[in-house]
Amino acid sequence: MITEPKKRDVALVVDDSPETLRLLTDALDGAGMTVMVALDGAAAMRIVDQITPDIILLDAMMPGMDGFETCRRLKRDAGLSNVPVIFMTGLAETEHIVRGLEAGGVDYVTKPIVIEEMLARIRVHLVNARLTQSARAALDVSGRFLLAVNRQGKIMWATPQAQRLLMDNPGLVSSEEMVLPEALQPWLDQAQTSKAGKAPAASFPATPELKLHYMGNAGPNEILLRLAKDTSAGLAVQFSSELGLTTREGEVLSWLAKGKTNRDIAQILGLSPRTVDKHLEQIYAKLGVENRTAAAAMAANATRRNG
Repeated sequence: MITEPKKRDVALVVDDSPETLRLLTDALDGAGMTVMVALDGAAAMRIVDQITPDIILLDAMMPGMDGFETCRRLKRDAGLSNVPVIFMTGLAETEHIVRGLEAGGVDYVTKPIVIEEMLARIRVHLVNARLTQSARAALDVSGRFLLAVNRQGKIMWATPQAQRLLMDNPGLVSSEEMVLPEALQPWLDQAQTSKAGKAPAASFPATPELKLHYMGNAGPNEILLRLAKDTSAGLAVQFSSELGLTTREGEVLSWLAKGKTNRDIAQILGLSPRTVDKHLEQIYAKLGVENRTAAAAMAANATRRNG
């Protein structure tokens, strides 16, 4: 049986040092990879216009456009968002490592380069990139409203369903940069300190019924979010006007009517369980009922009357 030859991974090496280029070209070629080289960031940008590499090795400190800016520009291209970038430099200070990761890099190695270590890191990141691509492909066909942003709120990728929802609601993101509204940045910072799925949802300022849910970190600078329309917002207003409740009490009752526990309601609304208990006491008193079951029944009746 004739088997197709294994596809060679393509590495783009960007460095202004001929010695480094020669060292890495020989090592990567010997490891069975196809190597492309660029002496500066501008040349790298021209190369990726023609072919998408599987991995990029990028010198951080180059004359003209440095590696950090080169990486930022590369990552603006959606077709390169999944391509791992490993920074190379003689600078090992924390601030430079942080700059590299914030620019979109996945790893950082210091010069002089140890070839065995570099090859090991490359293999790991190539495997991770392929797993990520496979997972995203599965999400694309699952119909889920998922997206990933970096720590600054810039959208790195989104499933087709999430893209359509964002595009159909003007004002949710900057049309040019695809960045979440600045008002959501404090929530994004705080959500990352919570366990996945435990942070309260955030509302888009322009469309309050559209919620963002924190799902966890998909990478060192990749935050996974889920979009969902909150139908309880309309119910909360209805309960407030019809049943004589405050806006917050209407929100609590709307979630109670959906079968949520007190702990669930506290997490959803960003309240303490004790505060939810206090709201429920006020709701019971205003509705003239003694327990959550009776309150939920009244809420269901109100919903049917307006259904």
